[in-house]
Amino acid sequence: MAARAEYGLKKVVWQKIKDTIITDCRKSEVWKILILDYFTTKLMSSCCKMSDLMSEGITIVEDLFKIREPVPQMKAIYFISPTEECVEALVNDFKKKPKYKAAYVYFTDYCDDALFFKMKQHCGKFIRVCKEINLAFLPHESQVFTCDNAAAFKSIYGVHSKDKERTLETLADQIVTLCATLEENPGIRYRESSLGHAKKLAELVDQKLTHHFEIEGNTTKKAKTQAQLLIVERGFDPATPVLHELTYQAMAYDLIPIKNDIYKYKTKDGSEKEALLNEEDELWVKLRHMHVAQVSEQIPKLVKEISASKKPSDAKNLTISGLSQLMKKMPSFRKQLAQKVVHLNLTEDCMKQFQDSVEKLCKAEQDLALGADAEGQKVKDPMRTLLPVLLYNHSVYDKIRAVLLYIFSLNGTTEENLSKLIQHVKIENESEFILNWKELGVPVISPGTASFPVRKPSRRERAEETYSLSRWTPIIKDVMEDVLERKLDTREWPHQSTGPAAWNGSGAVSARQKHKPNAQDERRSGSRLIIFIIGGIGYSEMRCAYEVMQAVKSCEVIIGSSHIVTPTSLLDDIKTLSKPPMETFEIMDEKSVAK
Repeated sequence: MAARAEYGLKKVVWQKIKDTIITDCRKSEVWKILILDYFTTKLMSSCCKMSDLMSEGITIVEDLFKIREPVPQMKAIYFISPTEECVEALVNDFKKKPKYKAAYVYFTDYCDDALFFKMKQHCGKFIRVCKEINLAFLPHESQVFTCDNAAAFKSIYGVHSKDKERTLETLADQIVTLCATLEENPGIRYRESSLGHAKKLAELVDQKLTHHFEIEGNTTKKAKTQAQLLIVERGFDPATPVLHELTYQAMAYDLIPIKNDIYKYKTKDGSEKEALLNEEDELWVKLRHMHVAQVSEQIPKLVKEISASKKPSDAKNLTISGLSQLMKKMPSFRKQLAQKVVHLNLTEDCMKQFQDSVEKLCKAEQDLALGADAEGQKVKDPMRTLLPVLLYNHSVYDKIRAVLLYIFSLNGTTEENLSKLIQHVKIENESEFILNWKELGVPVISPGTASFPVRKPSRRERAEETYSLSRWTPIIKDVMEDVLERKLDTREWPHQSTGPAAWNGSGAVSARQKHKPNAQDERRSGSRLIIFIIGGIGYSEMRCAYEVMQAVKSCEVIIGSSHIVTPTSLLDDIKTLSKPPMETFEIMDEKSVAK
């Protein structure tokens, strides 16, 4: 897929910003200052560059919460979240001595009446424009969005949480802005669960969507569009985010310390470099969903092709250090070659980790997750599969992951067995890594014959060839394919609100093989499937959206969550679920106490 896909979320978001904020800017030829808060800074960074803003007449970008020099001759654009903190900062810019000539205010979402009145009261005469533009989500990739709210996990699943309802309300508001940006009023379905969070969120989104389109349309409710929104909880598939994944992107984010999409590496001469892994890197887009074995084959070939086109004699026995010399001699090829160097290093780092320890884990993990080995033989004694992992010198986190897969495979184990496993991994004081999965509705202790068993999702049969250490398919991919083929069980996935007939009819198209266009495709042309996972989304699940859309080009598949998780970050989050909130203390002034 191209780096800048026509259907991409980033392009849609940037276009909406141009159609609202930038269009208003063009009405005045005066250059303006753009003021952003933390969230809108990330939002703008995700979909445009400074050069894009400069070409639209915005000369300076400032942080709302930092000390700024007054520029009274210039107009300021405030693109901010409708929070007490942001509105207070805006008011302070004009309360005493105005910092700017005028303010153009754009809120990401609905602004509360009390905040609006406060703003109007203190700086109303300086405000030329005030709009709510419904952009309260981050377009992370062309088919992936987040709500930029990792704290939502503990708020929803934490034992001592007191703001679960408020968090679900906020997530619902953000999902509604996604639908509004895409101009969709989707049919909504949710996965039934004992916790009921998916059902609650589906109800909230349905209510808020109805309200949104009533306001937008003034009188008539917007009809349901050719779209479906599915809402599911993280506990629906606990195995996927725990397994070691061997596709390039998921593997890299699991094994290499990549933070904020920045990969740091050392060159052959010992100097440190950084690379941003995003969709501006066309090679990254091409390779990210490939198996690492394929990537290892691809990278050297691509490097040699680029270098050979300019200097065939240098293409033989090309090394990273040789590549560095080649870059100095060929300025026109520097960007392309730099990308190759980055991915040569990243692939080498991934393969080193794989060969050192991960390879030994993968077979056991796959056998436990699938309940069968590579030859299709059923795993009769999961403990025999787990024991070699526990006895080998793997990291504590890797052992915890294997133990969890063992527990998931049995739908829970006995308290006695669990106690032995915790002692074996030596996490007696950190058993929350395992025990707290129950807060996600995942059985940790066997329910027993008297209890109602937790039903596991039924799996699709897959005939396509796979690598023996990558046999597992994320359950969400089964769901995507089932909904596109109209096979999704309505008992497990009830409708909160039904979509158009096209989503409920016959004439299913397989999402697992290439097909010729037919009348059914034409009928569903331009439709969208939006999936939201409560509690975090993994990189392998993100990959599924691209794979399914590639197979069924007549439907755009978009997936999102409150945040993106890696196996390590998810385990760390799970551990904190039972921790009580930090106590707050009020520091009293001695004079006030004396009074």
